[in-house]
Amino acid sequence: MKLTSFFSLAILITIILSSCRGTPPPSTTDNGQQNATEVVSTSVPAQSPSNTTETMNVKGEVWADNWSAFYLGDQLVMEDSVSITTERSFNAEVFTFEAAYPMSFNFIVKDFKENDSGLEYIGSNRQQMGDGGLIAQFTNADTGALIAVTDSNWACIVIHEAPLDKSCEKTSNPVAGQMPCGFTSLEEPIDWKSASFDDSSWSNATVYSESQVSPKDGYDQISWDSSAQLIWGPDLETNNTLLCRLTVTGE
Repeated sequence: MKLTSFFSLAILITIILSSCRGTPPPSTTDNGQQNATEVVSTSVPAQSPSNTTETMNVKGEVWADNWSAFYLGDQLVMEDSVSITTERSFNAEVFTFEAAYPMSFNFIVKDFKENDSGLEYIGSNRQQMGDGGLIAQFTNADTGALIAVTDSNWACIVIHEAPLDKSCEKTSNPVAGQMPCGFTSLEEPIDWKSASFDDSSWSNATVYSESQVSPKDGYDQISWDSSAQLIWGPDLETNNTLLCRLTVTGE
């Protein structure tokens, strides 16, 4: 056998043995340079917790006789643009805010009174007890879906009541604190705007009809949902300042 034939046979045997071991020969580009091995990395997208709730834009529409302030939790969102010291302060308020479920809705509402007697137009032939009223609705500002309305599901507490004897209305010289013009005035409960506050001792809001409240000046500017109701404490005339709250879970 010639020497060149021996070497050719040896090379052929080496190639066959390499293939049997499963070791591929290095690949080359067209210009003879060796290619690097490509590593493909895949990542799993991070998943949001199942209990995460999306923040939404909420539209609030409120009418009050005479004044209201609205809080999301303990954050002031809206305060009536017309001062409570204005006698005929009937107006509607429309506003938007961001919120996520669960939502803690809290109102402070006041009827106008000249002093702690609870009367208005004192000394005139119009001297009287004022009457209150509140209606509100909240919708998703982007979709129009209804979130909450005022109704008997709201929990309310009266923190100012006067006069304690309604005959005060006809008194020629009404003096606050002297019967029949006595009054009760309570401090706001601590942390009452907190979602965890226990309002089990509060009463459900009392629902009133339009004829009982006679809403005006701004009330008709809003298209109220049929489920939105006028609410107040148990007495439209002597309940002057109320706190009302509702937790909306979104369920």
